[in-house]
Amino acid sequence: MQPITLYWRPQVPNPSKIVIIFEELGIPYVGKFIEHADLKQPAFEAINPNGRVPAIHDPNTDLTLWESGAIVSYLIEKYDTEHKLSYVTEPEKYHVLQWQHYQSTGQGPYWGQAAWFQLFHQEPLESAKKRYVDEAIRIVKVLDKWLAGRDWLVGDKCTYADLAYVSWNAAIPLFMQGRSEWNMDDYPNFKRWNEAMMGRASVMKALSMAKEEDVKG
Repeated sequence: MQPITLYWRPQVPNPSKIVIIFEELGIPYVGKFIEHADLKQPAFEAINPNGRVPAIHDPNTDLTLWESGAIVSYLIEKYDTEHKLSYVTEPEKYHVLQWQHYQSTGQGPYWGQAAWFQLFHQEPLESAKKRYVDEAIRIVKVLDKWLAGRDWLVGDKCTYADLAYVSWNAAIPLFMQGRSEWNMDDYPNFKRWNEAMMGRASVMKALSMAKEEDVKG
């Protein structure tokens, strides 16, 4: 099997999601680092017209793909032949898909905006900070409630849906710093679940990867 090319930037949640899946499934890959200034240039927009990472090119199927959720779905369908991170049984396989979509449409966008207004926006807009911090906490509450009495989101194993959340969870200390309304200990089920994922070798590697021209796995 030829290595899949991952277009990426280090310690960014969505590219990290792909590294985690590569590592979990033992898929060979090589990383191609994209400078921030190059994201909106024609050469990279020919790969991803949205000008964002991640994107992949799989030489084994000659497929180029962008959007982290779509990439994860592709890798699972194509390479998780032993269903290590997925289910073939119903309703489990649809429930896993459900939680993956909740991450893509809920956690990622809201937490990204919380991080933007807390850390990067040129004006200190407290109303915007509160709006997105509150939404981030709302999502944690949903997860915490669901995980009561459960180790994982679906069934009896960690799936690609669980792992979709962990790289964004790792950003919590950054964008929640200084927010009096946030305390991880208020959400023990969420905390336990997150810590279980943070201890996985795949997650530790993905979150520790620094800028390198040739990241390999």
